[in-house]
Amino acid sequence: YYESGIGRGMGFRDSCQDLLGFVHLIPDRARERIIDIASTQFQDGSAYHQYQPLTKKGNSDIGSGFNDDPLWLIAGTSAYVRETGDTSILTQMVPFDNDMSVAAPLMDHLKRSLDYIINHKGPHNLPLIGRADWNDCLNLNCEGPVAESVFIAGMFVKYGEEYAQLCELMGDADEAARARKEVQAMYDAILKDGWDGDWFVRAYDAYSHKVGSKECREGQIYIEPQGFCVLAGVGVKEGLAEKALNSVKERLDTKYGVMILQPAYTEYHLELGEVSSYPPGYKENAGIFCHNNPWVSIAETVLGRGDRAFEIYRKTCPAYIEDISEIHRTEPYVYSQMVAGKDAKFHGEAKNSWLTGTAAWTFVNISQYILGVYPTHQGLSVDPCIPKGFGDFSITRKFREGTYHIQVKNPQNVEKGVVSMTVDGKAVDGHIIPYEKGKEEYNVVITMG
Repeated sequence: YYESGIGRGMGFRDSCQDLLGFVHLIPDRARERIIDIASTQFQDGSAYHQYQPLTKKGNSDIGSGFNDDPLWLIAGTSAYVRETGDTSILTQMVPFDNDMSVAAPLMDHLKRSLDYIINHKGPHNLPLIGRADWNDCLNLNCEGPVAESVFIAGMFVKYGEEYAQLCELMGDADEAARARKEVQAMYDAILKDGWDGDWFVRAYDAYSHKVGSKECREGQIYIEPQGFCVLAGVGVKEGLAEKALNSVKERLDTKYGVMILQPAYTEYHLELGEVSSYPPGYKENAGIFCHNNPWVSIAETVLGRGDRAFEIYRKTCPAYIEDISEIHRTEPYVYSQMVAGKDAKFHGEAKNSWLTGTAAWTFVNISQYILGVYPTHQGLSVDPCIPKGFGDFSITRKFREGTYHIQVKNPQNVEKGVVSMTVDGKAVDGHIIPYEKGKEEYNVVITMG
């Protein structure tokens, strides 16, 4: 079975995202996994798309060229360091393509990940998509390697900032400043050529035609850039993020989850590739991909819309869909890769259970964004975004050496906003609990308003 990692191997991007869901439980294993993944990277910053878990070597049959892969290494490493405070991983010597003769510190691997995107941009100063990005079926380079991905651009904004924070931890202010300059340039490029009027464009194809635009007859809007650009903060202050998420609700939402695109493709498009080869409503052709529904939910928390964030969470959560098992049809205790979209004959029927990164992203969504307990380099941040009527709640969270007993009070029944915080009875400004090395117990009261 491919999903067990013994056929074509384990995915580079998949493994980086999976560890987001377990780094707090088994940080030592997460560290080991990060080193294994980074060891399959090439010296130019690109990476094998898949690797074999037993030999820990990249799969040459698949090769590289999926241009989102490098940024996921930054995502996984950032999550590990924020959770553990262990910066020693950043100085560990890690080989390129499993060749220790060309090993470099992990921090250098992350720099090359960032620079790979910087050095591979297209005509609109957006990242080149390569063979594909997260959407493996969006194969745009039938006529030369100039197709661009707005989704990768959104990733760059988010993980470029996280890279900059790691640079600051290591005392490299100049590199942090360089990274942030590149992040701002990418942000500006998204607003200039990645905005379609009411939502973010998905990509530009090999002819520099828009994909995921009102200009398209089919496939006018895609979920990925709406979720990731907004969760990265793109367009929030300009008012564009709200427009994009409103368009998602209007055009992509169904009672079983948010579809990946609309309208579905009804004929094959050579310039788009495999995405247009599936029947309407299935897989990447307007199916409901559970993996990226949490991105939209997280994006809603960025805007403070707790009702909508929780609504999206519930639509694919197994605990809430057991009563429609005769429609859903896969195991009621696990996420599936996709659920048939509204264009499908059996709308709501799930496919490919287990084969998905949904669980990790859903854990991140519900714990770090809806409940709002997010690990930072300075300590735990508690900034919930919950539905109205959710009420007061308490959380116990183990973080580094400490156990945090957190009470959240919401007397005004707001969706988001922290007006006060006390730690062990003492008032503390903001909503980040200052980390104290060696301290074992924290008693925290958060008041929303």
